[in-house]
Amino acid sequence: MDKYQVVVKPLITEKGTHQIESQNAYPFQVDLKANKTQIKLAVEQIYNVKVENVRTLIRKGKPKRRGAKMGYTSTWKKAIVILKDSDHLDLF
Repeated sequence: MDKYQVVVKPLITEKGTHQIESQNAYPFQVDLKANKTQIKLAVEQIYNVKVENVRTLIRKGKPKRRGAKMGYTSTWKKAIVILKDSDHLDLF
């Protein structure tokens, strides 16, 4: 899998901004099939930083209704990437 397919996009949220400031941890939306090693290598190659740790979680799709039809939002994977103390990213 290509490094640009592994990392879909960085997530800019209020909680994510707090994690960046306090823990040097950056949230990313990643491919559902990517594992922690692939995520670590992709972030290191794309952003030229050193990754200390990677935590992942899968966000299940929520049921949504549009008129009389029921459906679900997409299931996606989130990765929290913790960088070394000397590194940081400029995502804003």
